[in-house]
Amino acid sequence: MVLDFAIARSTMHPTEMLIRRLRVDTHLSDDDAKAIHSLKVETRVVPADTYLVSEGDRPSHCCLIIKGFACRSKVANNGKRQILSFHIPSDIPDLQSLFLKTMDHDLATMSPATVGFISHSALEHLVRTHPLIACALWRETLVDAAIFREWIVNMGVRPAAARMAHLLAELRQRMAAVGLTNGEEFEFPVTQTELGEALGLSTVHVNRVLQAFRAERVLDLQKNFVTIEDYEKVVQASGFDESYLYLTRNVPSS
Repeated sequence: MVLDFAIARSTMHPTEMLIRRLRVDTHLSDDDAKAIHSLKVETRVVPADTYLVSEGDRPSHCCLIIKGFACRSKVANNGKRQILSFHIPSDIPDLQSLFLKTMDHDLATMSPATVGFISHSALEHLVRTHPLIACALWRETLVDAAIFREWIVNMGVRPAAARMAHLLAELRQRMAAVGLTNGEEFEFPVTQTELGEALGLSTVHVNRVLQAFRAERVLDLQKNFVTIEDYEKVVQASGFDESYLYLTRNVPSS
């Protein structure tokens, strides 16, 4: 199931967003959907650069990104930050805190965001009483791990231009899966510094790669929006293969 772009940008109830997200690849029953809809979600509107949870915290809630963007990161002992993942509306980026009680990384917003907090106790009751929901949430964490593996490959063996093309192709497919693209354009409020922290590149190098892609009319990133001008060239430049995202619905390839 793919969300309608206009609906996804509206004030959809947070539990409905979660239901639609899980139904992308899991056939939840009406009873399962009703159980998710009954979850109590504490909604907060927060500014950019708000730490939702920090390394060392022992959270009692999981965060559902309703609007805006977030990222996971770690800071090395030399003070440099490595961004580990980007998170879009409908993601629950700290789902693992249900079982790994102490956070080993930071989770912060990249833009003004609306976040829904769901208590661990409510989620634990939900997965005990609804096995299909438990499977759906477990699958989310497994896909998350698959994305981590691909990011390691991206950082380890691909040159700079391929790294960036691969990251933006991934985001395009993830955003399309939940109805957050408008043709070949999607929101991504990232700075060149943050891109560098995700890709292991200097800000100068990030700028150089973006300028080259823009000149070649492959892709562009301006004013918090990515435009994929030639998806096939993006795939060719990066070797992108979406299979690691385990998307079971049909996201257009061009």
